[in-house]
Amino acid sequence: MARRKKEGEVIVRITKKGRKFALRFRAYGKRRYVTLGYEGEGDPPLDDERAGEILDDTLADVRRKLWVAPSPRKPKSKEDAGDAGGKAKGPILFGPFAKSLVEDRKDHVSENQHDYREWGLSHLIPFFGEVPLLEIDAELIDEYVVFKVKEAATLAAAIERGRPKRDSRGMVRRPLKAASINKTVDILQWVLGIGLEYKKRTGLTENAAIGENRRVKEPDRRPVHLDSAEQIEGLLVACAELDRDPRCHCEEREAIVATLVFAGPRAEELCHLLWRDVDLANGRIFIGRSKTQAGLREIPMEGLLRDTLAAHKARAYRSGPDDLVFPTGTGGRRTKDNLRQRVLELAFERADEVLIARGMLPLPIGLTAHKLRHTFASVMSACGADPISLMEALGHTDPAFTLRVYTHMMKRDKAERDRLKALVKGERVLALEAPPPEILALGDYEPAVLRGLVDLGGRARNKEVVEFVGEALAGRHTTKDLEKLPSGEPRWKPRLRRAYISLEQRGWIEPTGTRGEWRLTKVGRAKAARDAGRATPAVGQPERRLRLVA
Repeated sequence: MARRKKEGEVIVRITKKGRKFALRFRAYGKRRYVTLGYEGEGDPPLDDERAGEILDDTLADVRRKLWVAPSPRKPKSKEDAGDAGGKAKGPILFGPFAKSLVEDRKDHVSENQHDYREWGLSHLIPFFGEVPLLEIDAELIDEYVVFKVKEAATLAAAIERGRPKRDSRGMVRRPLKAASINKTVDILQWVLGIGLEYKKRTGLTENAAIGENRRVKEPDRRPVHLDSAEQIEGLLVACAELDRDPRCHCEEREAIVATLVFAGPRAEELCHLLWRDVDLANGRIFIGRSKTQAGLREIPMEGLLRDTLAAHKARAYRSGPDDLVFPTGTGGRRTKDNLRQRVLELAFERADEVLIARGMLPLPIGLTAHKLRHTFASVMSACGADPISLMEALGHTDPAFTLRVYTHMMKRDKAERDRLKALVKGERVLALEAPPPEILALGDYEPAVLRGLVDLGGRARNKEVVEFVGEALAGRHTTKDLEKLPSGEPRWKPRLRRAYISLEQRGWIEPTGTRGEWRLTKVGRAKAARDAGRATPAVGQPERRLRLVA
C-alpha cells in the first residue's frame, strides 16, 4: 500500500518485524528511495501520518535544493567499529553539516539573514553536498566557481534563445552574476570557518575559501546617486505631482523620498518607522530597528524634511505613537519590494519627464532606495558634515569606510553647495509647482461617506449617501468633477461608487452584495469617531448630528 503524492509517495511494506516505511520521489533528476524504518520507531513514533509529514518536509527541501542524499550504509570493519558498542567512525559531509548549522542558528539571526544563508546553500549543496569537509580544498572551490560561471552562461544563452531552463516549480532559472557567485563562496567560507572552530570533531586545519583568488572578478560599476540639487529637486517635484494625482493610489511619495534623501535610512528601517520615532518638535528621527547594533541611532532633521513629515502627519489616517509612518494602503507594513514597485519606480519615471522638460539630464539608471541613502551621504558631505557625524547618521562604525563607500563626486563648487544647503534647510522654494488636481481624489470621498453613515444611523440607502456626500463636498468639486458623462450623471458619482469598493475592502463598510444599501461595520464606526474627534456612541444610544466640514 502507498500514500500517493504529486512528486513522491510513501511506501509501506509488511514484513515479519511489522510495517516498514520508505519514501520514493525524484530529486535532482534522479529517482530516489529512502528507508524510514519500522512503525513505532523514533520520537514521535513512526506511523502513516508521520511518514507523510517526513515526505512533505523532504519534498520541500528538494524544491529549495537543500536535500542531501543519505550516504550508503557500509558494513563496519573491525577497525571502524572500535570497541564493542562504540560508534562507527566516518567523514563529516558538507551537506548535513551546513544545513544543521543554518537551522541551529535560525533564531540567532534576522529572517533576512536566515533566508540569505538558505539561498546560498541551495547553490552549494548540489555541488558540495556529499563531499567530506576534509576534501574541500582550494582546487575544488575553484572548480565550483568555474562551474557556476559556465552554468550562468548556459542559462543566459537559453533565455536569449527564448527557451529558458526551469526549476522543479516551473520557475525560470536566472543566471547568477559575479557578485552573487561570490556571495555563495562567502557562505561557504562561513561554513568552513565554523568547521575549523570545531576542528576536534571535523579535523579541519584551514579554511580553503578565504582569499580573493577564490572569487570571480566583478566588473567595475559606476556609482549610482543623484549628482546635483537640480536632480533632487526634480525628483521631489515629481513625487508632489504624483501625490496630487487621483489616479495614483499613494499620497506619501514626497514624504518617503524626502526621508530617504535627507535622513538616509535603509529601506527596511524606513518600512518599520513609527510615529513615536519621529520627533518633529526637536527635529530628530530615531532608528529603533536595524540590521546592526550601530544602526540604532538618532538622525537630525533639517527644515525641508521636518516640514514635509509634519504635513504628511497632518493628513495621515493614523498618526498615533505606535502607527506606521509609511503604511500600505490597507494599513500594513511595507516591504522593500512594495517600496520599490509601488512607490519609487513611478516616481523615478515621472522625475525623468520633469528633468527632461527642464532641459536637464534624467536620473541615472539603477537608482534604488539604497542609492538614495548614498545620496544622503553625499549631500551631508557636500554640506560640510564631518566624517564622525556622517558615520553616526548612517549607522556605521568606521568613518573611513563611510567616506570610501558612500561619498561620491557630487558637484562641489560654492554655488552648488549653497544650493544644496538651501534645499536641505527648506529655504528654497521648488522651481516647478505641482499642478492643481483635475478631479477630487478617491480618498477625499471616504471621510465624507463615513460621516454621512454615522449621521444616518449606521446604515442608509445609496440615494441618501449620495445626497449627503454631494452636499459635504460641494465646495471642493472641480469643474472636471461636475462634468456630465454620456450617462447624464456628473463624473463624481461613479467615483463615489469606486470609493465604496475601497471602503468595503478596508473593512469599514459591510459587503452587502449590492449597492442599494450601505452599512457601517464596527471598525468603520470607530474610524469615523476617531476622525470626528469624539468617542464612539454606546450601543443603543442615539447618534449625534455631525457638523459638515467641506
